[in-house]
Amino acid sequence: MLHEPKARMTNPAYVLPGAGPAIMELAKAARQGGVPESTLELVHLRASQINNCGFCVDFGAKNARKAGVSDEKLFAVAAWREAPYFSDEERAALALTEAATRLADTSDAVPDAVWDAAADHFDEKQLASIVLTVAVTNLFNRINVTVRQPAGVGL
Repeated sequence: MLHEPKARMTNPAYVLPGAGPAIMELAKAARQGGVPESTLELVHLRASQINNCGFCVDFGAKNARKAGVSDEKLFAVAAWREAPYFSDEERAALALTEAATRLADTSDAVPDAVWDAAADHFDEKQLASIVLTVAVTNLFNRINVTVRQPAGVGL
């Protein structure tokens, strides 16, 4: 039997006038920092996995593939620390993603070591891009998880 989840309500980004376009403009701006699209897609996918957002994991995996992310990376992104497929830059971005997504897990949510590793690979504009991508992804995740937006279904 196929499980067919149903959203609790219309996605709030579409219910409130101006919300969807504003969120999409922020997401678009976050992509302007010069970070490879494939890295930003890995960032989006990892944050979405942490937040258990099925819609965003599905959407993110498809976009990552379109951005040239290999199947090996897609299959291993949840275990990136143990997988040999990721560059040092991607590892730094993924570590920053995890720290910035799991803010409540520790009193020093984004430790200097994580930040410094990312800053070793990315300039300020690129760091801004990663931080905003994480933030926008977390926004998407929180909306979609709350309303139980089904994976694989268009909005």
